[in-house]
Amino acid sequence: MPTYDLLIRNGAAVAEAGAGLADVAVADGAIVAVEPELAGSAREEIDATGLHVFPGVIDAHVHFNEPGRTDWEGWASGTRALAAGGGTCAFDMPLNAHPPTLDGPSFDAKRVAAEAQAVTDFALWGGLVPGSRDRLAELAERGAIGLKAFMSRSGTDDFPAADDLTLYEGMRTAASLGLIVAVHAESDVLTSRLAARAVAEGRTSGRDYLASRPVLAEVEAIQRAILFAEETGCALHVVHVSSGRGVALIAAAKACGVDVSCETCPHYLVFTEDDVERLGAVAKCAPPLRSAAEREALWRALRAGDVPMVASDHSPAPPAMKQGADFFRIWGGISGCQSLLPLLLTEGRHRRGLPLRTVASITAGFVARRFRLPCKGRIAVGADADLALVAVDEG
Repeated sequence: MPTYDLLIRNGAAVAEAGAGLADVAVADGAIVAVEPELAGSAREEIDATGLHVFPGVIDAHVHFNEPGRTDWEGWASGTRALAAGGGTCAFDMPLNAHPPTLDGPSFDAKRVAAEAQAVTDFALWGGLVPGSRDRLAELAERGAIGLKAFMSRSGTDDFPAADDLTLYEGMRTAASLGLIVAVHAESDVLTSRLAARAVAEGRTSGRDYLASRPVLAEVEAIQRAILFAEETGCALHVVHVSSGRGVALIAAAKACGVDVSCETCPHYLVFTEDDVERLGAVAKCAPPLRSAAEREALWRALRAGDVPMVASDHSPAPPAMKQGADFFRIWGGISGCQSLLPLLLTEGRHRRGLPLRTVASITAGFVARRFRLPCKGRIAVGADADLALVAVDEG
């Protein structure tokens, strides 16, 4: 009779093909058997009766800020929050840490910090900024999951926006290195000038901030990024898409053969621009929360498969940075890695009928495929034993 390290019995294992009762056996950190009523014993057994067993969430977009800004939030508390919400792996963005992850030494420093403190698996994004193109190979050699570029101001002085030439030439280099490029897609010309005009005229409320970052700014930047990706042959990923029009552009480009994908975030699926007035600074993010019509367009795209993944864009900051009368000066970021899966289950599954198999795909399965992690994102023999046990209320 086989002996395992861990045996999870009587749970409903959720796969992209559906869910079914099965026992899951684990040895040496990997799944070694998935069958109903497995024979054998284990050093540890979990009775998962009444629970669903999901592949652990892979959150492809977090800001854990360490090293350099650990007081904002570091690997220890960030990955614990991720794990509490069913997450088993996070991809940390290159900005907000200090120094930002732009070359080999900064990548090494962040990896040391993560290995010392993280309680989940992780991967690291590298940065694409003006002047960094000659250092991109260092990031590729160290296993960077991809490169992140901002098409508008990032909010931190040491991570400047990528102008068109930087983005185009960086994509060309990334393609040669086999790296995907992720973009924060908002037009800097539109957003910065609209913001400057509003501030000059003394219009600094939450509504004024929303008006300075219209859907048009997102749509224009997405079009430009797609054009550069098509021209260079670079794989493109558009982060935190907030509008139905943005998703439609990406879906159309993909249908024409461009290697492009996108994500949205739980806050765009749950909140609207009206919540900015209700909640205040805690609801400030970029791109900003949109109208109820845009929120519904995102849900339709999610169900249709045009939005194939959801990430948190977890972006914490000290409380003092989320206060003040001038909305333009307040830090823009929402902390959400712990609530990603719960929100998709409550809002998506219970209120909107989103199938569990879709939840498993958009939080794990597709993410693992898109970012070439063959041992993650699925409950199957040979995969890493990254699992989340969830009480799914069927009522």
